[in-house]
Amino acid sequence: MTMTFLRSFFACWVLLPGLALAAARPNFVFILVDDQSPFDLKVYNRKSTLETPNIDQLAARGMVFDSAHHMGASMGAVCTPSRHMIMSGRSVWHLPVSPWASKTSPPSLEQQTIPAVFNRAGYATMRTCKTGNSYEAANKLFTARHDASKRGGTHESGSGWHGDRVMDYLDERERSKSLAPFLIYYGFSHPHDTRDGKPELLAKYGATNHEDKLLLPSVGVLTPPLPSNYLSAHPFDTTHSDVRDEVGVSGVWGNRDEASIRNEIGREYACSENIDIQVGRVMERLQESGQLENTYVFYTADHGISIGRHGLMGKQNLYEHTWRVPFIVAGPGIKPGSRVPGNIYLMDVLATLCDLAGVEAPVTNEGLSFRSVLEGHKMVVRDVLYGVYAGGSKPGMRAVKKDGWKLIEYEAPDRKVRETQLFDLTTNPDELLPEHQAGGVTTNLAAQPEHATKLKEMKALLLDQMRKYDDPWRFSDQPNDDLQPPPNAPAGGKGKRKAKKVK
Repeated sequence: MTMTFLRSFFACWVLLPGLALAAARPNFVFILVDDQSPFDLKVYNRKSTLETPNIDQLAARGMVFDSAHHMGASMGAVCTPSRHMIMSGRSVWHLPVSPWASKTSPPSLEQQTIPAVFNRAGYATMRTCKTGNSYEAANKLFTARHDASKRGGTHESGSGWHGDRVMDYLDERERSKSLAPFLIYYGFSHPHDTRDGKPELLAKYGATNHEDKLLLPSVGVLTPPLPSNYLSAHPFDTTHSDVRDEVGVSGVWGNRDEASIRNEIGREYACSENIDIQVGRVMERLQESGQLENTYVFYTADHGISIGRHGLMGKQNLYEHTWRVPFIVAGPGIKPGSRVPGNIYLMDVLATLCDLAGVEAPVTNEGLSFRSVLEGHKMVVRDVLYGVYAGGSKPGMRAVKKDGWKLIEYEAPDRKVRETQLFDLTTNPDELLPEHQAGGVTTNLAAQPEHATKLKEMKALLLDQMRKYDDPWRFSDQPNDDLQPPPNAPAGGKGKRKAKKVK
C-alpha cells in the first residue's frame, strides 16, 4: 500500500466519511468464459499445450479450486440453467427455466440476482458477454451493458471486442472520477463453437478453421495431442447422443477421428489464448490504476466441454471434464498459490460475492458462501456433490460424488438405455473406461462384486441428493416417491407431481 494511497484514504475519511466507506469496499471482476474444461488449462493439466500466462499468474496470486461444478441442466442448452444459477444462487430445479418453474421459482426473481443486489448496495455494475442462452431479465439490470456474440477470428469480431468494452468502462470511470465500488461481469463468447481463432494463434496450435465436411483437416507437430481419455465413439447412448453438440459442431460434426479432434482442440486453444490476452489487458489496467489490490478477480466457465474426451464433443454429459469447471479467485486476504477442493457449485457465487462485499444475500438464494474457504478456514463447503443432465430422454443422467468416489446413472426407457458407472477418482481420475484398454488402471467398478457395498452406498447417496434438490425424476430402481411427469414432459422416467414451496 503506497503513501499516496494512505493519504488519499485518510483525506476521504476526515472530509467525506461516506465516500471513504464506499472506497474501502472491494471491487469485483467476475470472468466467465463459454464452454471450457478445466483440463484445457495448465493449472489443472500439466500436459496441456495451451499457453495462458495471465490465467497462470492469476492462479499464482490466488486460489485454485479443484472441485468446482455447475449443478447441471434440464435442457440441451446447458449454459442457460448454468447462467441462471450463477445470477440467482438458485439450484437447478428451482430456476425460471426449470420444469414446474411456476411452483419452484419465485416471482420477479431477477430482482434478487447479482446486478439487482449490487445496484441496491451502491455498486456500479457493468456487463459484457454473449447474447442468448442466458438470464435476460437479470442481464438487463446491469447499469452498463454491452452484450454481443463474438466468435470471429479477428479482434473486433472475437474476444477482443469484450476486452475493449471493459477497458472503455474503466477509462470512463477514471475520467468521471467515480468513487463507487464496481462489479464487472466480464464474459466471453468463446471458446464455444464456432471456434474461429485468430490466424496467428491458429498457426501457433497447428490448426485451421476447418469448414469442409468432405475432407479431414491436416495436423502436424504443433497440433495438440489427443486427450488421455479420447475415444473414437462413446460406448453407449448417453440418453441424448443426437443432441446438436454431438452431431452439428462446425469443423467436426459427427466425426471423431484423430485429425478432426486434434484440429478442433487446436482451434479451442487459439480461442482460449485470445481470452487470456484479454484478461491480461484488464488486469494490467487495474494494476496501473492502483485498483487491483482491492479487487477480487474470479475466473470460471459456465460448464466444461468434451472435444473428443470419451468420444463426445459437447457439454451434455457428467464426466469430470464437463461437469467440473475451472475456478480461480485472487484478491484481498487470499493466500497466493493456494489450492483447495472447495466442493463448490456455480450457484454459490452470489452468496460469496455478497459475503465478501458485506452485503446481505437475498432470501431467494440457495447457494453457500465459500468465503471461509477463500480465507483459509475451510477446505470445502460441502461433502457431497450432485449433478444432472435431463435435456434429452428422461430421467437422463445423474451423478453424485463423495470422498473420491463417483457414480453416474443413465436411463432412457424410450431409447432402451440403462447404464451405471462407478469410479474411484483417486486411482482413475480420467474416468477411463474398459474401451480405453487402460492396462493396469481399474476402470468402471459398477459390475465388480468387491465394490457392491460401495455401489449401494453411492446409489443411496444419489437418491438422497435427488430428494434434497427437488429432482422431478426417478430411476427405475428408485422409490417412486409418488411422482408424475411435469406438464408437457417427454415420455420416459418418473416425474414430479408436487413441488416444494418456494422462498
